[in-house]
Amino acid sequence: MIGLLGGMSWESSIEYERNINQLVREQLGSTSSADLIIRSFNFAEIEKLQANNDWAEAGKLLTEAAIGLESLGAQAIVLCTNTMHILASDIESAISIPLIHIADATGFEIEKQNLKRILLLGTSYTMEQTFYKDRLTKNFGLEVLIPNQTQRLEIHRIIYEELVQGKILESSKNFYLSVIDEYVESGAEGVIAGCTEIELLVKPEDVSVPYFPTTSLHSKAAAAFALG
Repeated sequence: MIGLLGGMSWESSIEYERNINQLVREQLGSTSSADLIIRSFNFAEIEKLQANNDWAEAGKLLTEAAIGLESLGAQAIVLCTNTMHILASDIESAISIPLIHIADATGFEIEKQNLKRILLLGTSYTMEQTFYKDRLTKNFGLEVLIPNQTQRLEIHRIIYEELVQGKILESSKNFYLSVIDEYVESGAEGVIAGCTEIELLVKPEDVSVPYFPTTSLHSKAAAAFALG
């Protein structure tokens, strides 16, 4: 039984449920599906805490929710967002079951392809703070590249003003692809879609280098855990 902390945003976390169930059915066949408990937040409340830099209150919300999922029988927790993994250690310290970390799920896939220089796209929090980049560097020996400040602002704006609201615009896709092309030309060997909504906009076939869509990879790791 897997406990999902979702709703950040539901546009992407609903893909977790879809992906995990599909992977379980592929393995077990027939009418099989995953055993899930889902706690979906009102993202407007989470977004406000992010904007106010109130990570302590956000941590309290997520920690209490994770404890609740464990009390209901969850045997692992999946936090269905990249950005809120800034609070992963808080959650891990409050529960006795594993937290399946999204950066680890991503790093293992990159490691399989023997890549070292990786472009990270995500929210400003994910691109600029150290909790995600440092884990990839420490655990997988990766050199993590991030876009310049102007690019980061626009990448972040598109996520919050468009993608989490279900708006998929060709102009925004073209902007993301232009950023990717620039860094590929300067040596990036692969690209991490380090916000769970980004893969709603940019698909693997759009990119000329290996592409690591974190929602899909995290779902794959959760399904693998569930299947033993």
